[in-house]
Amino acid sequence: MATIGHNNLNAKLVLLGDMGAGKSSLVLRFVKGQFLEFQESTIGAAFFSQTLAVNDATVKFEIWDTAGQERYHSLAPMYYRGAAAAIIVYDITSANAQPCGSLVTSNPNMVMALAGNKADLEEKRKVTAEEARAYAEENGLFFMETSAKTAANVNDVFHEIAKRLPRAQPNQNPSGMVLVDRPAEGARAASCCS
Repeated sequence: MATIGHNNLNAKLVLLGDMGAGKSSLVLRFVKGQFLEFQESTIGAAFFSQTLAVNDATVKFEIWDTAGQERYHSLAPMYYRGAAAAIIVYDITSANAQPCGSLVTSNPNMVMALAGNKADLEEKRKVTAEEARAYAEENGLFFMETSAKTAANVNDVFHEIAKRLPRAQPNQNPSGMVLVDRPAEGARAASCCS
């Protein structure tokens, strides 16, 4: 869900995709500017946050990096519930790349990207950019190829999502409790324990 305050926007973003696609490497490159040659598999999900300046607004991403192992797939809906954006990450060198965009398309306002990761491994490519672009167009996603290793297009995919997030008007009737600092009628100025 995206929430707005003056020119600030908080947006929950989830990374989805198969194990080994490079989701954790992608988010680590974006948040910390780092790449680890050997990244441990994510268990359940990992949380990161990163703030971007886009046009006249500040976007704070609350990023959930979900596990790609089959045994954790049942947990995925818990992480992407209320998300304003999703990046579906696949490995361009895997002949078995299966984007899982159908899992989250229940939210028509969600900004969704398809990221073909490991673009630095062109000589091992199994999924063409044309195939991925066609899949993205059919499913209402925008498409970019990235490389967490070289940082190619990593920041670009997050900036593009930030630019596409809806700039909704703040709720006129916010949910929750509103506390007002004013004395109750007939209250004494003395402390409560005098």
